[in-house]
Amino acid sequence: MTIPDWVQDAVFYQIFPDRFANGDPGNDPPNVQPWGATPTIWGFQGGDLRGILYKLDYLLDLGVTALYLNPIFLAPSNHRYNISDYYRIDPLLGTLDDFHVLLDALHRNGMRLILDGVFNHCGRGFFAFVDVLENEVHSPYKDWFHIRRFPLDAYGEGEAQNYAAWWNFKSLPKFNTDNPAVRRYLLDVARHWIEQGIDGWRLDVPNEINDDSFWAEFRQVVKSANPQAYLVGEIWEPDPRWANETHFDGLMNYPFRAALLDFLNGASDALHFAETVEGLLRLYPRRNAYAMYLPLGSHDTERLFTALGGDLTKVKLAFLCQMAWIGAPAIYYGDEIGLEGGKDPDCRRAFPWDPADWKGDLRPWVQHLIALRKRLPALRRGTHTRLLAEGPLYAFARILGEERIVVIINAGEEQRHIRLPVGDLWSDGRVPRNLLDHQAHPVREGRLEISLPPRSGAWIGETA
Repeated sequence: MTIPDWVQDAVFYQIFPDRFANGDPGNDPPNVQPWGATPTIWGFQGGDLRGILYKLDYLLDLGVTALYLNPIFLAPSNHRYNISDYYRIDPLLGTLDDFHVLLDALHRNGMRLILDGVFNHCGRGFFAFVDVLENEVHSPYKDWFHIRRFPLDAYGEGEAQNYAAWWNFKSLPKFNTDNPAVRRYLLDVARHWIEQGIDGWRLDVPNEINDDSFWAEFRQVVKSANPQAYLVGEIWEPDPRWANETHFDGLMNYPFRAALLDFLNGASDALHFAETVEGLLRLYPRRNAYAMYLPLGSHDTERLFTALGGDLTKVKLAFLCQMAWIGAPAIYYGDEIGLEGGKDPDCRRAFPWDPADWKGDLRPWVQHLIALRKRLPALRRGTHTRLLAEGPLYAFARILGEERIVVIINAGEEQRHIRLPVGDLWSDGRVPRNLLDHQAHPVREGRLEISLPPRSGAWIGETA
């Protein structure tokens, strides 16, 4: 029941399947939108599993080692959180064979795959809910849901009134997970796809199933099928209840994202940022802190480039900090090339495959950071020590054995000359270098000196 060892070495890449790449136009719906059309809640643009497969070279070249896919099961929407059949790949995305070809290709290249698990609610097309709509009080599945009264009003305007639904959306009836038959069904789904070869689950709104026994059983089922499967929960607020041996290995670390964006946008200073993000490290057991999923954006948030005001230097600095932090860094598809977008559904734009549409040198920058993280174990597994938190300046060290990497961030609007105390890390005369530009920074009188332009940072270390 241990946490998978591979997670703290992973760099995730999240894909919203309909918008990444169209590898098979033959499975497009007849009303498919043009690639790159303004996103809507109803429109499909043709992305599919073959598209991901055909762009595998792009992902490998970027350096990511694990994929997280938003739901891929049969559903009547582009987001697919209203699932109709948990055992069937949505035909608009491909076939089960397409899924296995992609999964095999990922595994052959040392990559992992986790899927989005939507176990709190389903769609109106789910067989049990269809039966309830048809047979009402006589349905053998009426206790699979939280029915308040009949007849059900499942369509039309307004909120769900006579049955429980996620945020009262009529299209998302909530499961009754106290029902043993519902539990058996959902746990069988969880086991089935693990046995098909996936490497874990990202659990959608798990706090809506506020039942520790369900998640303990879920964990037992998944880990018994694959002890190295990764379970990550979508929990938006700091809460140690959800990261432990009866719940999840890690959580989506949205609090880190929020704190970093505030810091880079000038809404907080380095001390507040440090206290917040270091407090998150102390809040969880070490093994869970190192298994956190570390996003800068997702299908539920404003795009990183947009959230940072379209400032490329801030975006690069955000990646610099993320790739040196504790946890598994995660890239939301397109953030590495500066894709723009507001809140849902605008953050789900189609990936622009013409490099002329990519912002500056952002992708090579992210690629370089990933390569360094993969080469330097201290950035993945090392301890954390704060060195400086003052005004717009934050510095910390990642230490693993004799390997020490010092990360320095200037989030301010002015160039700063920094004399950083590093006597506990290196003796006088040592000559660590900035791993990002190869400049030497000799240690003198227990300090190293560096000048940082506004909205920039450095990784200082010694490498062979």
